Amino acid sequence: MSWVDDIPEAARLYLDQHRLDEVECVIADLPGIARGKAVPAAKWEKQQFFHLPNSIFFQTITGDWGEAAGPEGFVEPDMVLKPDLATATAAPWAADGTLQVIHDAFDQKGRPVGCSPRNVLKRVVDLYKAEGWTPVVAPEMEFYLVGRNTDPAKAIEPMLGRTGRPAAARQAYSMTAVDEYGPVIDDIYEYAEIQGFEIDGITQEGGAGQLEINLRHGDPVKLADEVFFFKRLIREAALKHDCFATFMAKPIEGEPGSAMHVHHSIIDAKGRNIFTGPQGGETDAFFNFIGGLQEHMPSVIAMFAPYVNSFRRYVRDHAAPINLEWGRDNRTTGIRVPISPPQARRVENRLAGMDCNPYLCIAASLACGYLGLKNEIWPDKRYRGDAYEAEDEIPQGLYAALDLFDHAKELHEVLGPEFVRVYSIVKRAEYNEFLQVISPWERQHLLLNV
Repeated sequence: MSWVDDIPEAARLYLDQHRLDEVECVIADLPGIARGKAVPAAKWEKQQFFHLPNSIFFQTITGDWGEAAGPEGFVEPDMVLKPDLATATAAPWAADGTLQVIHDAFDQKGRPVGCSPRNVLKRVVDLYKAEGWTPVVAPEMEFYLVGRNTDPAKAIEPMLGRTGRPAAARQAYSMTAVDEYGPVIDDIYEYAEIQGFEIDGITQEGGAGQLEINLRHGDPVKLADEVFFFKRLIREAALKHDCFATFMAKPIEGEPGSAMHVHHSIIDAKGRNIFTGPQGGETDAFFNFIGGLQEHMPSVIAMFAPYVNSFRRYVRDHAAPINLEWGRDNRTTGIRVPISPPQARRVENRLAGMDCNPYLCIAASLACGYLGLKNEIWPDKRYRGDAYEAEDEIPQGLYAALDLFDHAKELHEVLGPEFVRVYSIVKRAEYNEFLQVISPWERQHLLLNV
């Protein structure tokens, strides 16, 4: 088992205590769902790659297909999926010893598959590296713990806490509220420790049963991998305690939505934060990065808010930004500069929903900042006061967001033309699927009144 030498220490410790029975070979599709194969350990040790059809990237969230195969037609050629052993981590909820390993997708000529989300993020990071820059990110994950919902026609309800009462809303930062679902959080901590993930903190958010987990800053691809793994980890911990974890952007009517805020900083070849000058002041690069976010984020809202439900989160005065203003320590702006010492100066993007694909969200955010740096874009004047009083600057719905996405030619070159082509086709197919569904609102208000 020579490959064990190349996996993280946490995975080796897990194997010291568990006989390896199975390896889950996984890759994230466009929605961020884990696709792949479960392979017996004995077979895993003999193989260097495996195959899956490229059509996994053409699937909509419902399991239907977008017509994105290209001129060769829908023939579903195999991709070559190669393991990144640095991602190996335990599946601590499994009955037998199980490792998960993220794979990268290549075509049969050895070229990275352009529409693979992890490859999209790697492409953007490589553009930074070509300039001598190393991007650093820190994601914040918001989600809800809710009661089991087995009937989609019924509204989602908060989970019952240890007191037997539904989780309370409007109790942000309450330790008592967190204690209500302490057993779930205990398992989240335990699973994270076994998997080698470092949690920076867990807090109660403003929604009923809504929590936030902050991750330590680091490499964008590594942090996207962790968010990808964390979604499964949290779901498994919730199921163990007879509830669901949901990452929908807006699961409960009248409650705040769930975001994935992303903090960014950029390090140069000498390890210095390019947002901070020699005397500790803010640099042109700092303002250019913000300018790039302001200029280009409207065109990638379709990546930050990938579903029709996503846009229900952008509600005035409801804990989500509706604008592209930037401010210092101002949570009403879409772009926030948190309080920090000069060496840790960073920019927070508050627009993305937690329903995003973490690879694509981070890639899109970094792409906007990259164009700001390259084109020396200057931001608008800093916003002071309550930015909910500013004008809305978010596209009104997925279809409008996709139109902006399709016309953003400069961003297409950063993200990759093949990804852009496939993403637009698949997202429009999802939107058309949604239009075929008649909602309870329509039946209630239109059936007998129009």
